[in-house]
Amino acid sequence: MLTALILTLLVILGAPLFAIIATSALVGFNSEDIDLSVVAIEIYRIVDTPVLLAIPLFTFAGYVLGESKASERLVRLTDALLGWMPGGLAVVSLFACAFFTALTGASGATIIALGAILYPAMKQAGYSERFNLGLITSSGSLGLLFPPSIALILYGVIAQQMDLEQSVAIDDLFVAGLLPGMLMLALLIAWSMYKSVGDKIPTTDFDAKKLFSALRESIWEIPLPVILIGGIYSGYFAVSEAAAVAVMYVLVVDVLILREIKIKQLPTIMRDSMVLVGGVLIILAVSLASTNYLIDAEIPSKLFDFIREHIDSKLTFLILLNIFLLLLGMMLDVFSALVIIVPLTLPIAVGYGIHPIHFGIIFLANMQIGYFTPPVGMNLFIASYRFNKPITELYYATIPFMLILFVAVLIITYWPALTMSLIDIHH
Repeated sequence: MLTALILTLLVILGAPLFAIIATSALVGFNSEDIDLSVVAIEIYRIVDTPVLLAIPLFTFAGYVLGESKASERLVRLTDALLGWMPGGLAVVSLFACAFFTALTGASGATIIALGAILYPAMKQAGYSERFNLGLITSSGSLGLLFPPSIALILYGVIAQQMDLEQSVAIDDLFVAGLLPGMLMLALLIAWSMYKSVGDKIPTTDFDAKKLFSALRESIWEIPLPVILIGGIYSGYFAVSEAAAVAVMYVLVVDVLILREIKIKQLPTIMRDSMVLVGGVLIILAVSLASTNYLIDAEIPSKLFDFIREHIDSKLTFLILLNIFLLLLGMMLDVFSALVIIVPLTLPIAVGYGIHPIHFGIIFLANMQIGYFTPPVGMNLFIASYRFNKPITELYYATIPFMLILFVAVLIITYWPALTMSLIDIHH
């Protein structure tokens, strides 16, 4: 008990998360008189996970795209395709943000990179200030469920280390996230179109020349998702191989063909991207050791027995899980939440008959909303800084979008077929 209080105090004082997790594992094993070398063995075990290679590769590819002008071309292309619809520019913003977040893995980067383009464009088109802020802030995290989301890969790696009876393949997670992700997009699109009609936002005519010009500009970006997703789903690429292809592709295109990134910039981009990856991997490594102790001490099963005593219904458990994950998303970034909370909650969910793939989609869908849930959602502060607006203004702006996405989360949670049906077809 004293150890737990000391570690909690250290967290409050700002001690590195990986140090706290590692210390808890060391203290736990020591209390059981287990040789502490088991921690080093568990940390080294992460090296034997081939799919883990995809995380640094996809992250680097995403950072390269973020430094290029790909985001501007993406907005022009989606505007040419969808700008003629009611609420066309809002729809463009949603698709562009979802696509960009899926590729880069960072919702904050999406708000910063695309916000500079979309916010003034929507303002000029006649959308209200509050609507603009709410849409861009909330759509910054939309891509977490779409391949090749780093969060999906990380969840798969963690679940694979837990020796569950049901398999958790990364490509199955990619398939599982498609319909739930599209549901979230569809509900936000419907709301945006309704608002634009009510606010009498003018539409533009479809322009074939504009579309052809945008397609020509984006000729090098368009094949990338087709190659990656098609290669993974067809079985031609493993996930880690697809990540290597992504890196090679963006380097050839952005450095050699388009020349938007100079070779001398690459070391800086590598450093910045690997700082993020290093933070994720070191937390993951020590969390595997901590998870091993939790399993040895039968803590997940004891926790499950305790919860089962008070909660008989799977429905009630799922309601409480959603509330817990929304609160978690407000306080932790998605990577920390995955490596800390999944080892504790996944065995409990499986005990209630929830498939681990379905649980993963529920987890990430809730985290998407948690990113901009008042009062401390991370994207609220990023958007406040980016657009130089008071944080309270962001609170009011995001509430309608939060409620809409919460409806989507409830559908995802209580309709497992939405998540699992495409996997059955895929197999």
